[in-house]
Amino acid sequence: MRLRYASDDDTEEERPFWQHRRWQLSAAFLALALCTGTVAALSGGRDANSRGAAPAGPVIGALGSDGARPQDCRTDDSAQRLPSETPRDITWRPLNGAQTPVSASAGPLKTTGPLLWCFAHTPMGAVMAAHTISRQMSGPDWRTVSRQQLVPGLGRDYFDAMRASMPETGPVQTNNALAGFLVLTYSPSTATIRVLVRQAKALYASVDYIVDWNGVDWQLRPLNSGGLYSRVNPVISLVGFVLWNEV
Repeated sequence: MRLRYASDDDTEEERPFWQHRRWQLSAAFLALALCTGTVAALSGGRDANSRGAAPAGPVIGALGSDGARPQDCRTDDSAQRLPSETPRDITWRPLNGAQTPVSASAGPLKTTGPLLWCFAHTPMGAVMAAHTISRQMSGPDWRTVSRQQLVPGLGRDYFDAMRASMPETGPVQTNNALAGFLVLTYSPSTATIRVLVRQAKALYASVDYIVDWNGVDWQLRPLNSGGLYSRVNPVISLVGFVLWNEV
């Protein structure tokens, strides 16, 4: 099968993150704030105290005194090998304008208000968290998700400021689709997930996400610049990727 790939013509100059093709690409499954936004354009005082603020709305919770995860979240964490195939229990559900995978074993297993959480503490659980949390950032409850499922820090503050500057027009529908994934690195505390996107006309591209385990669940770690993923890279060959469907 011959693949086409995105050319250097797709590279864009810095401008408001929601105008980048990168944002439009990610709307297929995980519309996010672009990582190349200029931080000088952000208002510094608005989020200066946000890290210390108590989260509003639904809360996932903390570990119990016995070390148990909250709200009866129970997962089978025995599968620690890097995945070479997709779980057999995958189903697809619409989430903020795009079809997103859900696994009965890897997660998300719990829904608390708009929060989709309780991922397995495994490589596949990290994959599912990267797909699910990132996609939530294009929806109307992104603030709640950010407070609960993004790693706290300056990167999250920058993301919140950039995302808040985007008009709330609702999720963007797209013909792009998830095609596959690759676990680049994994440890019990952090993982880097490469996500493969199939665009129109058999174009493929990938972006990388980092998720961290906070003791309760996987959280998406924003870049220091406020973006949630690496730059979009063209993909020439699908070798090495675990494919969601035949492509």
